[in-house]
Parts: sequence; structure tokens; C-alpha cells
Amino acid sequence: MAGDKDPLDRLMDIAALKGQLEDIQKRVESEVQAGVPQGGSVLASPFLKGFLAGYVVAKLRFTALTGVIVGTCTGIYAAQNYQMPNVEKTLKEYFQSKKGSK
Repeated sequence: MAGDKDPLDRLMDIAALKGQLEDIQKRVESEVQAGVPQGGSVLASPFLKGFLAGYVVAKLRFTALTGVIVGTCTGIYAAQNYQMPNVEKTLKEYFQSKKGSK
């Protein structure tokens, strides 16, 4: 596996890994400068906070969308299979009766 590779390929892999490690080091240093204390809580990381906020928003959007879809399908089913009252007409009559009684 690793011994099967050409020494030049192995050297290039090592150079790529070195570049990745330097990138990680730069990100860690920028987080430290942003206020994440060394040995501090993982939850204090700005990266993790952003990830969690994005995850929550995505879940809320999915939940809201699911609720709208289920509610719409339920309403369509009920309107087609049952005698539903005309809500607009009922509310208008109610408010007109309240105006007339004052």
C-alpha cells in the first residue's frame, strides 16, 4: 500500500499533508485571536457556534415546511370529504352582529 508508491508520489503526499497542517494551524490561530481561550470550551468556538446556528435554522425551516404541507393536505382532504362551514361568511356575520348590538 504505502510501500507500493513511488518515492516521488510519497513526497508529494507529504507536501500536501504539510500544506493541510499549516492551514489547520492558521485556522486555530485565528480562532485563538477571535477569543477562544486555549483549553477553553469547545462550545466557545465561533466555527461550532455558526455550525449549530445553521443546523437549527435548517431544522426549523424543514419543520415549518413539513407543517405547511401536512396542514394543506389535511385541509384539502377535509374540504373535499366533509361539509365545511364558510368561515369568511361566519366571521362577517359575527362582527356585524357585534356592531349592531353596541
